[in-house]
Amino acid sequence: MFYRLSKLFQRVQFPKLFGSISMWKTFYIKPNEIGILYHRSDFKKILQPGTYTYFGRHWQVQTHDLNQPEAKIENLELLLRNHEAELEPYLAIVKTTFNQAALVRCGQNWVGFGPNQIHAFWRGFIEVESHIFDLEESLELPAQFVQQVRGIAINGLKKFSISEAEIGLLYVQNNFVRPLEAGEYAFWAVNRDVSVRILSRIVPNPDFPLEDVLIEQHPDFVAAYCQAVQLENHQVAIARYLGKVIAILPPTSRKLFWRGVEVEVIDISSNAKLPPNLVAELISGSPEVQLLGRDCLHICDVPAQHVGLLYIDREFQSQLPPGRHAWWSFRRAFQTEVFDLRLVNIEVSGQDILSKDKVPLRLNLTAGFRIQDPLKARNGLSDVADFLYKELQFALRAAVGEKTLDALLEDKGAIDRSIAEYIRTKTSEYGIEVDSVGVKDIILPGEIKTILSKVVEAEKAAQANVVRRREETAATRSMLNTAKVMEDNPVALRLKELEILERIAEKIDRIQVNGSLDSILTELIRINR
Repeated sequence: MFYRLSKLFQRVQFPKLFGSISMWKTFYIKPNEIGILYHRSDFKKILQPGTYTYFGRHWQVQTHDLNQPEAKIENLELLLRNHEAELEPYLAIVKTTFNQAALVRCGQNWVGFGPNQIHAFWRGFIEVESHIFDLEESLELPAQFVQQVRGIAINGLKKFSISEAEIGLLYVQNNFVRPLEAGEYAFWAVNRDVSVRILSRIVPNPDFPLEDVLIEQHPDFVAAYCQAVQLENHQVAIARYLGKVIAILPPTSRKLFWRGVEVEVIDISSNAKLPPNLVAELISGSPEVQLLGRDCLHICDVPAQHVGLLYIDREFQSQLPPGRHAWWSFRRAFQTEVFDLRLVNIEVSGQDILSKDKVPLRLNLTAGFRIQDPLKARNGLSDVADFLYKELQFALRAAVGEKTLDALLEDKGAIDRSIAEYIRTKTSEYGIEVDSVGVKDIILPGEIKTILSKVVEAEKAAQANVVRRREETAATRSMLNTAKVMEDNPVALRLKELEILERIAEKIDRIQVNGSLDSILTELIRINR
């Protein structure tokens, strides 16, 4: 037997043997892999883990790691078309049409695919679960899947979270679809623009996107969630939330508010004036409310002892009593002016005027006036104070220029009377009453003051001399009359002596009398001599 085998090996040509051995191909598939066998690029079969040997040069094996559940196979679609039955036991195929999307769970991971895609996953090694969604029916991912994919970024899937203090508006291709209450949502955004605009429920007047479109195209949403306001050209509206003004709407406006907002519509076609309760609420209320009414109200404050004039479209309407007044400023042009009815003083100071005798003088004039008829004053004068000032200037110059300095100094009241007569004639036709006019100061040049001072000094000195002479004459005359009386009447002389004695006794603490009263008087007379 051994001999026969040795003879056989001797007859074998070793080069041919080595050539035949090189035609064999061996492939090893690891335990965590799977192989796809190809011969000349043609699929033959799936190889499980193990060692395989094939004769020929054109055998190829593509290995795939089963830890990566998706099968990245070249020309997968063509391969499935020709060998689907052979591949089906090993591959889970996920295929979407033009209006479908897919969500696939591979173990604990999720992946998503859009329309017109095909993907394959290895069966058995990792659990694979696939779900197909019809995008024509709904772009929204069912709630049970939303919870499972929370926190996982999935291609083509947009997720939104809305709190209990918010509401979402779902838009697809910029078209409103429906509102979203509080919760978590996910939508397929493949080949379509999906967006959610979140609005706060706490803010009663949020900025609704495209309010006109919502009002006209989506009345169901407006009726369920909103308070809609549509005003005509003669209406305004006040919106209140929890009793506080949150918006003032002009005529022909449209506005949406959340339900719960109270809207008061006001007709301003015949009367645009605000009643006292609205004046107190919109003008005297909080700064935020005052800011809302700043551009839509005309306000006039008339203090006590004043009167206001109201003009609408440049036509006078009425006088306004003291108080706060307000009107809706839409569709009309309002103008108000306030006049002070109290006595007002006007000063005309520093007027340099020449008197009739060419003496330069500086005068200060004051006048008091009050407006009796504001309408006449408004219609006739553009500036009451400026008119009075100029007329008082003219009157003062005319009155001073007609008189000499002496006449002015002797009778300053004549100037006041002349000016008062002139100015009252000028102002009576404008509803203005001049109460008083008076020249306060007449200021003379320095040299004129010196001359007048000397004249006054001389006059006063002469008057003093006359008075002194008159008093001396009267005293002398009195002494002569007294002497004549005493000469003719001894008793009167005696009384005079007693009077003198009394005056002397007032200045002496003690008097010792020796002898009679006659001897005392005689001694006193002797002492005086």
